[in-house]
Amino acid sequence: MPLSTRDQASILKDILTNHLDDCCGSVAECEQVERLVKSLMVNTGMNKNVKGILQEIYEYSQHGAQSANLDAHIESHQSQLNNWVNDIDQFSAELD
Repeated sequence: MPLSTRDQASILKDILTNHLDDCCGSVAECEQVERLVKSLMVNTGMNKNVKGILQEIYEYSQHGAQSANLDAHIESHQSQLNNWVNDIDQFSAELD
């Protein structure tokens, strides 16, 4: 059974919250974030602001997966992570 859009947003939020709280993560998490964002962006009913936020998250995860020091990458994005987690809370209420 495939994950609903709401489930995907919840998993995305969980991973980003872990990055925010722990200031560390793994390449596998970054790759999972990329897959989740790609899947969410296919949702045609999503407004342009949400797609812009998802694009920022996608770029963050891409750069993180390629970073020589992933923990430093995560630490340097703490304020964005906080904003994204809050943004996901707001737009996930509109999903499904």
